[in-house]
Amino acid sequence: RKEYVDLYVNYMFNKSVQKPFEDFMQGFLRGCPARNWKMFFPEELQVLLQGHTTFDWHLLEKNVMYKHYTKLDQTIRNFWTVFHKLPEEKKKMFLAFLSGSNRITGYELECFTFGIADPQVKNPDEVCPCANTCYLILFLPR
Repeated sequence: RKEYVDLYVNYMFNKSVQKPFEDFMQGFLRGCPARNWKMFFPEELQVLLQGHTTFDWHLLEKNVMYKHYTKLDQTIRNFWTVFHKLPEEKKKMFLAFLSGSNRITGYELECFTFGIADPQVKNPDEVCPCANTCYLILFLPR
Protein backbone atom coordinates (compact mmCIF):
# COMPACT_ATOMS: atom_id res chain seq x y z
CA ARG A 1 0.00 0.00 0.00
CA LYS A 2 2.73 2.47 0.92
CA GLU A 3 4.43 2.02 -2.46
CA TYR A 4 1.11 2.55 -4.27
CA VAL A 5 0.38 5.71 -2.27
CA ASP A 6 3.91 7.03 -2.89
CA LEU A 7 3.61 6.37 -6.64
CA TYR A 8 0.15 7.93 -6.77
CA VAL A 9 1.24 11.06 -4.88
CA ASN A 10 4.34 11.39 -7.08
CA TYR A 11 2.19 11.10 -10.20
CA MET A 12 -0.41 13.62 -9.02
CA PHE A 13 2.02 16.26 -7.73
CA ASN A 14 4.97 15.78 -10.09
CA LYS A 15 4.52 13.69 -13.24
CA SER A 16 1.03 14.86 -14.24
CA VAL A 17 1.99 18.54 -14.11
CA GLN A 18 5.59 18.24 -15.31
CA LYS A 19 5.00 19.27 -18.95
CA PRO A 20 2.66 22.21 -18.21
CA PHE A 21 5.03 23.40 -15.48
CA GLU A 22 8.06 23.18 -17.79
CA ASP A 23 6.16 25.17 -20.45
CA PHE A 24 5.21 27.78 -17.87
CA MET A 25 8.75 27.96 -16.50
CA GLN A 26 10.23 28.36 -19.99
CA GLY A 27 7.86 31.25 -20.77
CA PHE A 28 8.36 32.83 -17.37
CA LEU A 29 12.15 32.70 -17.63
CA ARG A 30 11.99 34.17 -21.14
CA GLY A 31 10.34 37.29 -19.73
CA CYS A 32 12.08 37.27 -16.34
CA PRO A 33 15.51 35.62 -16.57
CA ALA A 34 16.62 33.76 -13.45
CA ARG A 35 19.70 35.97 -13.07
CA ASN A 36 17.38 38.89 -12.27
CA TRP A 37 15.84 37.03 -9.34
CA LYS A 38 19.18 36.18 -7.69
CA MET A 39 19.54 39.68 -6.26
CA PHE A 40 16.61 39.05 -3.89
CA PHE A 41 16.55 37.16 -0.63
CA PRO A 42 13.70 34.61 -0.60
CA GLU A 43 11.65 36.75 1.82
CA GLU A 44 12.03 39.81 -0.42
CA LEU A 45 11.02 37.86 -3.50
CA GLN A 46 7.95 36.52 -1.73
CA VAL A 47 6.85 40.05 -0.77
CA LEU A 48 7.55 41.28 -4.30
CA LEU A 49 5.47 38.54 -5.92
CA GLN A 50 2.76 37.98 -3.31
CA GLY A 51 2.68 41.23 -1.37
CA HIS A 52 2.37 41.79 2.34
CA THR A 53 -0.35 39.77 3.99
CA THR A 54 -0.17 41.32 7.46
CA PHE A 55 -0.38 45.02 8.11
CA ASP A 56 0.17 47.62 10.77
CA TRP A 57 -3.10 49.46 10.25
CA HIS A 58 -2.09 52.31 12.57
CA LEU A 59 1.01 52.89 10.44
CA LEU A 60 -1.24 52.95 7.39
CA GLU A 61 -3.35 55.62 9.10
CA LYS A 62 -0.25 57.72 9.82
CA ASN A 63 0.77 57.66 6.14
CA VAL A 64 -2.51 59.02 4.77
CA MET A 65 -2.48 62.32 2.89
CA TYR A 66 -5.64 64.43 3.13
CA LYS A 67 -7.11 66.75 0.53
CA HIS A 68 -9.78 69.21 1.71
CA TYR A 69 -9.59 67.43 5.08
CA THR A 70 -7.30 67.40 8.08
CA LYS A 71 -6.75 64.44 10.34
CA LEU A 72 -8.72 66.27 13.04
CA ASP A 73 -11.91 66.69 10.98
CA GLN A 74 -14.87 64.84 12.47
CA THR A 75 -15.44 62.83 9.27
CA ILE A 76 -11.85 61.56 9.35
CA ARG A 77 -11.92 60.78 13.07
CA ASN A 78 -15.20 58.87 12.56
CA PHE A 79 -13.74 56.99 9.60
CA TRP A 80 -10.68 55.80 11.54
CA THR A 81 -12.72 54.93 14.63
CA VAL A 82 -14.97 52.68 12.56
CA PHE A 83 -12.07 51.33 10.47
CA HIS A 84 -10.04 50.18 13.48
CA LYS A 85 -13.07 48.35 14.89
CA LEU A 86 -13.46 46.29 11.71
CA PRO A 87 -12.31 42.66 11.67
CA GLU A 88 -9.08 41.98 9.76
CA GLU A 89 -10.89 40.55 6.74
CA LYS A 90 -13.03 43.69 6.34
CA LYS A 91 -9.91 45.87 6.54
CA LYS A 92 -8.39 43.85 3.72
CA MET A 93 -11.62 44.29 1.76
CA PHE A 94 -11.23 48.05 2.21
CA LEU A 95 -7.66 47.79 0.91
CA ALA A 96 -9.00 45.92 -2.14
CA PHE A 97 -11.64 48.63 -2.66
CA LEU A 98 -8.97 51.32 -2.44
CA SER A 99 -6.19 49.73 -4.47
CA GLY A 100 -7.65 46.80 -6.38
CA SER A 101 -5.76 44.28 -4.22
CA ASN A 102 -6.05 43.10 -0.65
CA ARG A 103 -2.27 43.09 -0.42
CA ILE A 104 0.42 45.73 -0.59
CA THR A 105 3.00 44.66 -3.16
CA GLY A 106 6.43 46.01 -3.86
CA TYR A 107 6.40 48.50 -1.01
CA GLU A 108 7.84 48.66 2.42
CA LEU A 109 4.76 49.11 4.56
CA GLU A 110 6.23 52.35 5.87
CA CYS A 111 6.27 53.75 2.30
CA PHE A 112 2.73 52.83 1.31
CA THR A 113 0.55 55.93 1.27
CA PHE A 114 -2.91 56.73 0.04
CA GLY A 115 -5.11 59.77 0.05
CA ILE A 116 -8.49 60.63 1.46
CA ALA A 117 -10.21 63.47 -0.36
CA ASP A 118 -13.47 65.31 0.07
CA PRO A 119 -15.25 65.08 -3.31
CA GLN A 120 -16.86 68.48 -2.50
CA VAL A 121 -20.30 67.71 -3.82
CA LYS A 122 -23.43 69.80 -3.21
CA ASN A 123 -25.28 67.14 -1.23
CA PRO A 124 -22.82 64.71 0.40
CA ASP A 125 -25.67 62.60 1.80
CA GLU A 126 -26.50 61.51 -1.75
CA VAL A 127 -22.96 60.37 -2.61
CA CYS A 128 -21.30 57.12 -1.63
CA PRO A 129 -17.57 56.79 -0.96
CA CYS A 130 -15.62 55.78 -4.05
CA ALA A 131 -11.99 55.14 -4.85
CA ASN A 132 -9.55 55.92 -7.61
CA THR A 133 -7.45 52.74 -7.60
CA CYS A 134 -4.80 54.15 -9.96
CA TYR A 135 -3.93 57.02 -7.63
CA LEU A 136 -4.92 55.34 -4.34
CA ILE A 137 -7.43 58.00 -3.37
CA LEU A 138 -10.54 57.39 -1.31
CA PHE A 139 -13.21 60.00 -2.03
CA LEU A 140 -15.05 60.24 1.27
CA PRO A 141 -18.03 62.62 1.42
CA ARG A 142 -18.50 64.59 4.63
